[in-house]
Amino acid sequence: MKKRTKRSKTLHRKQAALRNQSAARSSLERAFAMLEQNRRRGRMAQGAQKETGKRSKAVAAKKQAILDAGLTLFSQFGLHGTSLEQVAERSGVSKTNLLYYFPSKEALYVAVLKHILDIWLAPLRAFRADLQPLAAISEYIRLKLEVSRDFPEASRLFCLEMLQGAPLLMTELQGDLKALVETKSAIISGWVASGKLAPVDPHHLIFMIWATTQHYADFATQVEAVTGATLADEAFFNRTVENVQRMIIEGVRVR
Repeated sequence: MKKRTKRSKTLHRKQAALRNQSAARSSLERAFAMLEQNRRRGRMAQGAQKETGKRSKAVAAKKQAILDAGLTLFSQFGLHGTSLEQVAERSGVSKTNLLYYFPSKEALYVAVLKHILDIWLAPLRAFRADLQPLAAISEYIRLKLEVSRDFPEASRLFCLEMLQGAPLLMTELQGDLKALVETKSAIISGWVASGKLAPVDPHHLIFMIWATTQHYADFATQVEAVTGATLADEAFFNRTVENVQRMIIEGVRVR
């Protein structure tokens, strides 16, 4: 009787151990299953992020191609002389695709102008009060001439828009442009007040720099006809920078 009881207890212990092992195995399997599921979800999420990133880059590249084509054509033929079909063909997209990003020719034109304004204002944004005045003005002149050299189409289109009274860009001119000019004019006024610059009206100094630097882009054909060179010629570019800097700096230097 005692032997039977011992065998029975031993059997129960073995059965309990097997049940525990089975439960442990099931828990482990569930854990592995959940881990694998999470891994799959992670891979799917990463894949989705990569795919989203690729799509975003593709969209950005397509929009930039349209803006670049618009800039080239608008700077040559103006708003009214350019068709959306021409822009679409030059940018390598369908007209339908173009209209998905820019709903009208006017919307594309304004987008191009705003992009130009960002380029055009970048040198002025770099103009800082903590720089030595003559060095800051000299560097601003160099940066403006670099813009004229590197983005002649942008400069010409901006000039064309100004000549037409800026009907589609006036809000930007009276907003961001004016605010930035006033901020930088205050820096120049501070230099004059502290005796670091000769008395000069900040607005007219900025206008003078704009006129002398943009001339080489807006009237590049005339410059080349007279000198046989453009800003694309490194030696001519360096001479231009040196001469424009010297003429303006000598006008604002404290005597």
